[in-house]
Amino acid sequence: MAISAADVKKLREETQAPMLDCKKALEASDGNFEKAIEWLSAKGLSKAAKKADRETREGLVESYIHQGNRVGVMIEVNCETDFVARNDDFKALVRNLLLQVAMTSPVYVSEEGVPAELVAEKKTVFASEAMAEGKPANIAEKIADGKMKKFFDEVCLLNQPFIKDEDKTVRDLVNQAIATIGENIVVTRFVRYELGQN
Repeated sequence: MAISAADVKKLREETQAPMLDCKKALEASDGNFEKAIEWLSAKGLSKAAKKADRETREGLVESYIHQGNRVGVMIEVNCETDFVARNDDFKALVRNLLLQVAMTSPVYVSEEGVPAELVAEKKTVFASEAMAEGKPANIAEKIADGKMKKFFDEVCLLNQPFIKDEDKTVRDLVNQAIATIGENIVVTRFVRYELGQN
């Protein structure tokens, strides 16, 4: 199937992926945009996985004060080189992450940062609740797993649906940036202040 330049351009505008990748994605999916987007997403994930072990010592510490001065956020996002840290795409990612933290109040960067005691406690509580409702132990375990996923999606920044496109997670957003920019990117830490909140 012949892929038109207009289709490639449209996919590029939609995904921000490189033109050549957009063309390959459309060719691989016979011009189907949804399949092309999935193809690009999978490619981004594999690129991100390949770069995951690379050291990240550069990056940015940025802050954001929400309108009305009631919420403030500071975040550290690392990359491999200072060149990328000055890149507009990297800066845009950091701004999006600041907004995400300001709007959704995550507590941890990722599941790995949640204390093991808290995970065990939550899972026990969720399983006990299900068993109190008369569910068998194996079903209660599955219900507890489902509730744990929902818990992680609420408290872990990378698991949250991205506020500007809830079809993707914040982790997807970071992986897409890794694929586009070509360097490993790590959200290291953040702090969120809200007036009157401890």
